[in-house]
Amino acid sequence: MENDSRISGVRHPQVAVAVFVLKSSSILLGLRLSAVGHGTFALPGGRLEFGETWEDCAAREVKEETGMDVSRVETLTVVNDVIRHGPNPTHFVTIIVRAELVDVGQAPANMEPDKCGGWAWYEWSQLPDPLFEPLGDLVRGGFDPFSASRLV
Repeated sequence: MENDSRISGVRHPQVAVAVFVLKSSSILLGLRLSAVGHGTFALPGGRLEFGETWEDCAAREVKEETGMDVSRVETLTVVNDVIRHGPNPTHFVTIIVRAELVDVGQAPANMEPDKCGGWAWYEWSQLPDPLFEPLGDLVRGGFDPFSASRLV
């Protein structure tokens, strides 16, 4: 089923993983082209598949979206995001992780040009605007993926 959030006409929360891919003092962000968050900058990530670990989901999503391989995936926090406005309201419980590049020489490729306007590295102290609402909430709340301790 493509969208499990509407079973029998009832909306249900979905589970996703968002990945802070770290490189020196920068993070990887892509420009969203989807209806939810269109024109905002977001982390790579996506829905958790049945039976998949958070770490495997993070590695799969980064590979599918950027072509890059990551390792040392660590769970940092969990957020509960309900986006009520827009054409397609959503509710995601998102596991926030950080990961390191397997090879720091890897460059991100835009593997899903219908969903993303491109990937780029941004210094943590100079993030682009506007950020995808859930990411913006984290940043405004003082979250720092470089100093955050592991959740589990």
